[in-house]
Amino acid sequence: MSKANRCDAVAFFDEFVEAFSTFDGLVVAQRYHQPFIALHSDETAETMQNHSETAEYFQKYLDSYHAGGCRSCGFDELEVIQINQSSILATVTWKLYDSKKALVASWRESYTIAFINSKMQVLTSVDHAG
Repeated sequence: MSKANRCDAVAFFDEFVEAFSTFDGLVVAQRYHQPFIALHSDETAETMQNHSETAEYFQKYLDSYHAGGCRSCGFDELEVIQINQSSILATVTWKLYDSKKALVASWRESYTIAFINSKMQVLTSVDHAG
């Protein structure tokens, strides 16, 4: 079993940024374990039972971001807490940028991430309150 750490989290989110740049929900969904639970800042929750549902969930957001002028994303303020040997709680500030690299949107989000079958996967995500 692999040991999750801060370097793994940086690599995971760097790869997430690359996946986001495709604006393809199927590509983004590959980073998520099934079932996947998303808790939104308005305290509503969604559970995606399979890869297809997760891809549809992300495609909805990616389409909305793109329609709003977003062309890329980045993250900063990464915080990592070791939960056990193979899992972490990672918190990042996401930043969405337009084609001129002007900030379009930003929010804070936390993830429970674990090595499953030697691959880091998100189990849950929680958007922070505004």
